[in-house]
Amino acid sequence: MTVLSQADSAPPTGGGHPQRWLILGVICLAQLTVLLDNTVLNVAIPSLTEEMDATTSDIQWMINAYSLVQSGLLLTAGSAADRYGRKKMLVTGLALFGIGSLVAGLADSSGQLIAARAGMGVGGALLLTTTLAVAMQIFAPEEHARAIGIWSAVNALGFATGPLVGGLMLDHFWWGAIFLINLPVVALGLVAVIALVPESKNPQGDRPDLLGALLSTIGMASLVFAVISGPEHGWGSGRVLAGGLCAVVFLGLFAWWESRIPYPMLDLAFFRNRRFTGAVAGAVLITFGMGGALFLLTQHLQFVLGYGPLEAGLRTAPLALMVVALNFSGLSAKLTIRLGTPVSIALGMILMSLGLVSIATLASGGYSGMLLGLVLIGCGCAIANPVMAHAIMSSIPPAKAGVGAGINGTLAEFGNGLGVAVLGAVLNSRFAALIPMTAASLPGALALAEGEEEKEQVVDAFTSGLETSQLVGAVAVLVGGLLAAALLRRAEREDI
Repeated sequence: MTVLSQADSAPPTGGGHPQRWLILGVICLAQLTVLLDNTVLNVAIPSLTEEMDATTSDIQWMINAYSLVQSGLLLTAGSAADRYGRKKMLVTGLALFGIGSLVAGLADSSGQLIAARAGMGVGGALLLTTTLAVAMQIFAPEEHARAIGIWSAVNALGFATGPLVGGLMLDHFWWGAIFLINLPVVALGLVAVIALVPESKNPQGDRPDLLGALLSTIGMASLVFAVISGPEHGWGSGRVLAGGLCAVVFLGLFAWWESRIPYPMLDLAFFRNRRFTGAVAGAVLITFGMGGALFLLTQHLQFVLGYGPLEAGLRTAPLALMVVALNFSGLSAKLTIRLGTPVSIALGMILMSLGLVSIATLASGGYSGMLLGLVLIGCGCAIANPVMAHAIMSSIPPAKAGVGAGINGTLAEFGNGLGVAVLGAVLNSRFAALIPMTAASLPGALALAEGEEEKEQVVDAFTSGLETSQLVGAVAVLVGGLLAAALLRRAEREDI
């Protein structure tokens, strides 16, 4: 077994690990399974409601238990991988994810399914952080851009295909099959990881920062809980205010603690690095705009253009296909090398912003306008996302690769959640201001509408709300791109 130390955290001689592409395929397969489970449960909600007699609250916790635990543990999981070994944590994550999937697939009560989803979230946090950290270790620096491009393409593929996989499984099997299908993938992944992946860890063996891990986990979980609760319960509700206050207190204590101990889990000195702060700022804004806009996109396809859930999912596929094609072919990496990091980020996010504007202004006329937007967004994602992840990872010492991956994952979770919450609020506010009755949703307003003219007015109001919120997302993406590019350009000048 190969063990990498601080000195050997650079890739082995000869351009990287000899089986690096096969290893990348293995870890991407494991990651794809985790990402699918972020969205696959959504299509099973009607089945769960009927067969388990699940309440609305039960359904919310079935979905949110996974994301809350996963997002709360990402930084801690990355730190544990650096300290105890990335291969060990990858194997542990796969095992926990497999056990959770088995329990979820066989669950016969809401409580069991919620607990199983939480367990899957622990495994998912370990997998998401260690896959990126391992990729940084086994590839030579000149191959990092392409490797991270493929890793990012798998992210897009998992996001886009979750509802499709869920819909296809539910057409032929009962709801538990959407979890049990993970088991053969997990078994294959465990065998391949044990046989192929080299061990690597931080050789300095910093003392475990247990208090930092506890504070960051509670703080991040509270923050994500407040963000995902806001749209449904109201931003001024007790649960949102309590979650937000808890997040501020615990994340503040985490920052205070990390600045005062000699072995911090997250070295706050990273934030004095302009390259790191530029990438972080861009990552939050890009995921804010994209997460929220894609959430709105599914509503646009179903409520405005009239497609069913499975057909709507299929019609978003061009976005993921563009990301996969450009990254798997290496075209995105070659373009990045030619243009440089700041210009690549600016170009990618300008393309995404144009795509969102296209959807906001053209999609109501039919699918062709939306298709143009999806292609532009896919091209932008293929360029900007890998560059942003690489900028974050390359700003952090190789021995802290797990923490870097945890930061990258945490930013993605936070930005996505915030985008859904804020852009959803923009949609609801605009919709409520334009309809002649009081209703919390489009179906509710249509049920109250009297006559075809009033129903048409309701749909037009919803479409207007979608357009406004998508334009807000476009502005966020554009600002994020320009801000990140400017900070990274300044950092490059200072390094000369």
